[in-house]
Amino acid sequence: MNLRLGLQLTSFSYPSTPPASLFERIVETARTAEQAGFDLFAVMDHLMQLPVQGAPDEPMMEPYTLLGGVAARTARIQLGTLVTGVTYHNPARLAKTVTALDIVSGGRALLGIGAAWYDEEHRRYGYSFPSVRERFAWLDEALQICRSMFEGKSTSFSGEHFSVSDALNEPQPVHVPPILIGGAGEQRTIPLAAKHADVLNLNCGFPDVPRKLEVLREKCAELGRDYDAINKNVLAVVFLGRTNEEAVAKRDAVLARQRSGPAATGAGLPAALGSRMIVGDADTVGEQISGLIDLGLDGVIVNLTGDSHNPERLAHAGEVLRAALP
Repeated sequence: MNLRLGLQLTSFSYPSTPPASLFERIVETARTAEQAGFDLFAVMDHLMQLPVQGAPDEPMMEPYTLLGGVAARTARIQLGTLVTGVTYHNPARLAKTVTALDIVSGGRALLGIGAAWYDEEHRRYGYSFPSVRERFAWLDEALQICRSMFEGKSTSFSGEHFSVSDALNEPQPVHVPPILIGGAGEQRTIPLAAKHADVLNLNCGFPDVPRKLEVLREKCAELGRDYDAINKNVLAVVFLGRTNEEAVAKRDAVLARQRSGPAATGAGLPAALGSRMIVGDADTVGEQISGLIDLGLDGVIVNLTGDSHNPERLAHAGEVLRAALP
């Protein structure tokens, strides 16, 4: 899969936008991203807003219904989640859902999936939240079921956590949806990516990227899998300004809101957030993006914070970011 530049939309809090107008604003964002040259439009799969993004009661859209609507209003850009937590979905039903999105979009669906992490969300909505080890066991089995259903009309699978018997997936997807695994854990996430993923989205500090890629290469070698067959990218929070000073001010304003507002409760601010940021004017951002590619990555997926909601700023960001990619 050739994923060079993706956009992650992490907030549905468009200023002065009532619910009846919200979908049109999201479509505007997706279409602007498509026109600006982004390869992927991704939304989160959560039930309420995350602590590092805003207050819990800020708008949060159900992703697959939303992406189906966006599919009808876009033509080229791939669509998926970054990422779906395996604990929220029966895997056979998830495979059917992503297949439907692929058909509606004309072959543009991507399955982004991970082991889930937000225990408070699970508690509030009545989902079980097993141990890390068990969640990754769920993920391993779910990926086997989803892949089989994407590639064949009938799937039978008997695992410790999930079982299906002659589970039909008709109609089949237009194209087999690529599987993106998000995370950076060297003991569980990266080995699973080596086994199952078409795309690995690293969610880690930039200085850790070379080590993560080395682990992926080792795990691929152990499995006899082609390392280069996996698209490797990193999730970056980008603050782009007309000047470096303006970009720093934008970053500081966002961090100040997170530290002082409702977002500061719960999980709080990740300690490594600063090592996942790109801050500066067009030249500075371009240089840092190029530096990430030089580490051995194939691309980046960016969170532009509030700039995603502004068509002019989003279009400019797309121009800057695309120019920095090989």
